[in-house]
Amino acid sequence: MIHANRLRLFTERIFLAIGCSDNDARLAADVLISADLRGVDSHGVARLPGYVRLYDLGRLNPQPQMRIVHESPSTAVVDGDRGLGLVVGPWAMQVAIEKARTAGTGWVAVRNSNHFGIAGYHALLAAEHDMIGQAMTHAAPLVAPTFSLEKMLGTNPIAVAIPAATEPTFLADFASTAVAYGKLEILQRKGQDIPTGWAQNADGQPTTDANAVRNGGALLPLGSDREHGSHKGYGLGSVVDIFSGVLSGANYGPWVPPFATAGFMSAQEGVGIGTGHFFGAMRIDAFRPADEFKAHMDTWINRFRSARAVPGQQVLIPGDPERMMEAERTANGIPVVEPVINSLNELGERFGVEL
Repeated sequence: MIHANRLRLFTERIFLAIGCSDNDARLAADVLISADLRGVDSHGVARLPGYVRLYDLGRLNPQPQMRIVHESPSTAVVDGDRGLGLVVGPWAMQVAIEKARTAGTGWVAVRNSNHFGIAGYHALLAAEHDMIGQAMTHAAPLVAPTFSLEKMLGTNPIAVAIPAATEPTFLADFASTAVAYGKLEILQRKGQDIPTGWAQNADGQPTTDANAVRNGGALLPLGSDREHGSHKGYGLGSVVDIFSGVLSGANYGPWVPPFATAGFMSAQEGVGIGTGHFFGAMRIDAFRPADEFKAHMDTWINRFRSARAVPGQQVLIPGDPERMMEAERTANGIPVVEPVINSLNELGERFGVEL
C-alpha cells in the first residue's frame, strides 16, 4: 500500500526527468494517480513505464506545442504534436469548453497524440463548468469485430460526465469491449486465468488464457459474442474510432499505433497522424436553466438508487463504485502489485528518483 501523494510525487518526477515542464508533469501525474485512486489500476501508475518507453522510442514529445489546425465557432481539430495524451487531452477539452461558452456546445477532434489515460478524467473537466462533458479515444488494435479473426479496433472507451445539484456528478466511463486490455495485464502479472467472454484465441474460440491476445488471439467487443450482443460493442467501438481517427486525421482501425506496453505489437504503415481522441462540452443552459436541470438530475439519481434491488445488492449510479474506491484509497493508500513496484523501482534507479 502506497499513499497517493507519494505515488503522485514519484510519477511527477519521472515525467520531469524525461523533459516535461513542471505544469505538464504535474498534470500527467494527476491523471494517472486519479485512475489508481478510482480503482482503475490498468490505467494508473502501472502505465508509467509505457510512457517512458514511448519517449525512448522517439514517439513522445515531452515539450509539445499543441495547436488548433482547423476550426469553426463550435468545432476544432487539435494537433497534439506527439505530446502526452495525459496533457493533450485536458488542453483539447479546454478548447471544447471555451467553444461551448460562446456557441453552446464545443466539439474537438484530436490527432497526433498518445494514450490519454482514463476517459472519465477529461469528461469531468467540463462538468465543473455546468456542462455535460464527453470524451472518447481509440487505441491500438486488440479487438476482433464480430466474426473476425483479425484485430481491427482498440478498446475504444467512452465517458460522459453530467453534473447534478447536491448529488455527485454522474459519470459513465466504459470501454466498448468486454474488458480493457489492462485487466488482462493485471492477471498476467498474477499468473491467473481470465473469465470466459473476455477474449478469443487465434482460432476465434473462447479462451481463459490471459496471454491469448499476445499469442494471436483478440479481445472481444462488449457483449462477447453475437448471441449476447457483440455487434453492439463492435458498433460502439467503430463510432469511437471514426470520431477519433477518421474525423481528426489521426490513424484509425488496424493502423492506430500501439502503446509501448504492448510489446508484442508493431505499428503498421499509417494512414493518418498518431493517435486520436474526441471531446465534447455541452453548456446545460443552452438547453434549459442549469439549476433546474441539476435539480432534476438529483431526482433522477435518487430514484434510481432507490429502485428495488435483488437481495444483498443495491442499485448504483455510474461513478458510484469509483467514488467509493477513491474515498477508501485516499484514506488507506493504493495497493500496487509487486511486478509494478519492480518496474517503478527500475525507473527510479534510471532517473535517480526514489519511490
